[in-house]
Amino acid sequence: MSRPDPDAVSRPKAASEDSDRRDSVVDRRTGIDRRALELESDHSTNLERRRGPGRRRSDFLKSAEEGEMTQEQFLFVMAIDAFKQVNQKTFPTWTDVLEIIRKLGYRKTMQSELNLGSRAEDWTERADAPAKVNTITPDLSDVEADDREAA
Repeated sequence: MSRPDPDAVSRPKAASEDSDRRDSVVDRRTGIDRRALELESDHSTNLERRRGPGRRRSDFLKSAEEGEMTQEQFLFVMAIDAFKQVNQKTFPTWTDVLEIIRKLGYRKTMQSELNLGSRAEDWTERADAPAKVNTITPDLSDVEADDREAA
């Protein structure tokens, strides 16, 4: 009987065998500043919150992070909390959050300040547009059954 080759036993793949994911990681020991790389990218969405030299938090963010909310922020938090209690949900979905926002009266009346590129198409609507959430369509089978019983 021949003995199994110890090199043939399963072992972790070498980095060159597997797709080298380290190509996308910046090693701090090289002296390359990751923040400088991010500033050079053309993928700015206007959502970046990373602070650096010359970038300070807005008063809006600063006060919210310190626990002082504006009237708008407080109303939003209270609406989310009410939704969670009424629907017995600990974590609302993004669709739930959008429903709450629209029920608070927010409408998309201006062009977006975000740069999402070709990932999403921007649009606007009238300020008095209906919320279009929770529109319950009647089940016609129930209506037809009620009509038959009445006849």
